Amino acid sequence: MPELAQANVASLRAPLDDPRMRGFLTALAPIHHLAEHSDGFLWRLRTGDDHGLCVIRDGTGPAFLNLSVWRDYRSLHQFVYRSRHGDLLRQRDRWFDTTRQPSTVLWWVTTGERPTADDATHRLRHLGTYGPTARAFSLRRQFTASGAPVASPRSRSSTPR
Repeated sequence: MPELAQANVASLRAPLDDPRMRGFLTALAPIHHLAEHSDGFLWRLRTGDDHGLCVIRDGTGPAFLNLSVWRDYRSLHQFVYRSRHGDLLRQRDRWFDTTRQPSTVLWWVTTGERPTADDATHRLRHLGTYGPTARAFSLRRQFTASGAPVASPRSRSSTPR
């Protein structure tokens, strides 16, 4: 059964050791714990640093790369928007600058595959160049593991019955 990889990049407003980032850093361990114990969570990229973040250079400065694998979109969506993570997501402007789009990418991987940070940045570039495709898609324009576009809830609800 294919698994869903997701990656997102956020440009940090300040270095991680800056006092302005304290609230974000304080929330990391509980949010990582919540993700790892969420239904459908399979894996996340970790680093050897105390905070466990993958920090990359995105051309404008340091950026935080989050990379994880989930059983399916429903599980990912539940964690991102319906858990405590959603509360923090609504506060992201405190810690992150507006990033160039796209900042989030999804793609299907084979069971047990664990993508790298390079895989994630390549998928983000692909999405930015070609738009949503079965190779790299967005939260709004998804594809099934077999490559078929997923109808949006809006288009399904406007279909005559």
